[in-house]
Amino acid sequence: MFRKKREEEQEYEKPTSIGREIWEYVRLILIVVVAVILVTNFLIINARIPSESMENTIMAGDQIFGNRLAYLFSDPERFDIVIFRYPDDESQLFIKRIIGLPGETVTIEDGKVYINDSTEPLDDSFCPETPLGGEQYRDGVYEVPEGHYFMMGDNRNHSSDSRYWNNKYVARDKILGKAVLRYWPLTEIKLLN
Repeated sequence: MFRKKREEEQEYEKPTSIGREIWEYVRLILIVVVAVILVTNFLIINARIPSESMENTIMAGDQIFGNRLAYLFSDPERFDIVIFRYPDDESQLFIKRIIGLPGETVTIEDGKVYINDSTEPLDDSFCPETPLGGEQYRDGVYEVPEGHYFMMGDNRNHSSDSRYWNNKYVARDKILGKAVLRYWPLTEIKLLN
């Protein structure tokens, strides 16, 4: 009786063909590839920091994740760290801090940043050293057009940012995401504010 039951169970177990097994692996790989493409194109952006322009907030060689959905229902805000297409060469991605918002006047005087004729400079406590001023560091007045942003690096004395670009302002639709997490090096993992 037991033998007959085992024989019946074995009849229902059909051996899998090699073709079917290969198809299962191919299908799994396709699912993973599609998932990665969807995540990297619609949810996150992965960026490696090539220069010291954002030190000490983000160091050269760090790798970060940006949230592509951060500005889906809200606008970028002052001091957000964003990943965007460089206005002078859109094939390059840059990461900087938003300083000037659409329609504002940004005045840089002796390395200090003032918004709309304010007498109080913006907080620059995140800068690793005292920002230098003068013509070499592009002191001046910048009128931010509507729909655009004025960007500066935290390491102001060593940053190629809006002060130096031919196209000084970043259009809203060129901002790809908000930097949210430094994940490399592993010993320095942290959320970015």
